[in-house]
Amino acid sequence: MRLTTYSDYALRVLMYLALKSDGLSTIAEIAGSYDVSEAHLMKVVHQLGVAGYIETVRGRGGGLRLARSAEAIGLAEVIRMTEPDMAVVSCLKPLNAPCKINPCCVLKRAMERAQQAFMDVLEGYTLADLVVPSGRLSNLLGIAPTASTQ
Repeated sequence: MRLTTYSDYALRVLMYLALKSDGLSTIAEIAGSYDVSEAHLMKVVHQLGVAGYIETVRGRGGGLRLARSAEAIGLAEVIRMTEPDMAVVSCLKPLNAPCKINPCCVLKRAMERAQQAFMDVLEGYTLADLVVPSGRLSNLLGIAPTASTQ
């Protein structure tokens, strides 16, 4: 399994916002911390907002913050939102490409099980779990420590 850059950036944005729990963040700030393109993050941030993971505050002094607690954001649910086509092989959902050997294919069953095992592992994690080493992560990203990250 390989996640897209889009999913990677979505998780990075959410992790950054979870670490910066004391205030608002900007796309430019997040992009600078991760050394990634602001343009790429704009689309990701928009979709995270539409999905209800983040909220935006417009105007001077505006920015982004989590719309829900980090404990309430499941890793698997974010991946399902950012990876609508999780088919490991083309014969799996949602593609369901026709295949002559589909009725007796062991490979398809093996891939279905592998895909389900992958998602089952992700089900056991929340955004809060991803930012457990908060002091170190904040330091690496240049986020000033808050009472919750010290």
